[in-house]
Order: sequence, then C-alpha cells, then structure tokens
Amino acid sequence: MWMKTVFWGLLLFMLVATTMAVEYGARSHNSGPWSRCDPATGYKVSTLTGCRAMVKLQCVGSQVPEAVLRDCCQQLANINNEWCRCGDLSSMLRSVYQELGVREGKEVLPGCLKEVMKLTAASVPEVCKVPIPNPSGDRAGVCYWAAYPDV
Repeated sequence: MWMKTVFWGLLLFMLVATTMAVEYGARSHNSGPWSRCDPATGYKVSTLTGCRAMVKLQCVGSQVPEAVLRDCCQQLANINNEWCRCGDLSSMLRSVYQELGVREGKEVLPGCLKEVMKLTAASVPEVCKVPIPNPSGDRAGVCYWAAYPDV
C-alpha cells in the first residue's frame, strides 16, 4: 500500500516539476526573465551599499539604524527587474566575503557566522517587503539561494 502512495507522490512531483520547468524555461539558461540579469548582456549589477551595511550590522547583532534600513530597501526596490534582485544580493554577499577575506571558514566577522550572514542577506526582500519571484506564489520572501551551501 505504501509503495502505491510513494509511486503516486513521485509521479505528482514529477508532473509539477516538469510543468514549472517548462513555464520558467529551465531548458535554457539564455531564456526567461532572469536572462536579462546577466552582466554579459549589459546588465549592471547593483552594489547595494545600504544592504551591505545592514547585513553586516544584523549579523553581529547590532541595531540597524532606520536610515540604513531605508537605504537598503530603496536600493533593492530600485532594481526594476524583480528577477535580478536575489542575484544582486548574492553578488553583494560574495563581494562582502571577498572584502573580508572569507574562504572556507565559518566566521565572517567576530560573532558573525557565514551561514547567518547568508540567511540575513537572503531575507532582505522579506524584511523590505520588496517583491521577488517565488515558486510558492508569494511576491516577497527569501531568496532561493539561501538553501545552497556554495553562496
């Protein structure tokens, strides 16, 4: 009995995954709304300086001044293509790691673990209530790359 349940569950999962892949153009990296976010096509990645400051402050447990939060949220909202917002946050995070000389270590700043900084950066759209594409249908949320270890 449980084998039938597993079979039908996997079949349903494959049907949903295939439908999403077709809708979002997963067959090609050069098509879909995210393709306009590629610097090779002339897209200018936002530096998100306000978000850099906010993420660093939050990660070490400091209070984030209202002006810093406002700057970050405005900079994120100014990215016209919502498909590019998480990519720009990911680029910003990688540049923070590079600036601080973070390689394989777990601590980014004193009292700030790399995983905490990554989750803090990924949640900026939710904090700012700035829409990002999300498979769940919500218009705000956490950037998908927060679930991956290589960011």
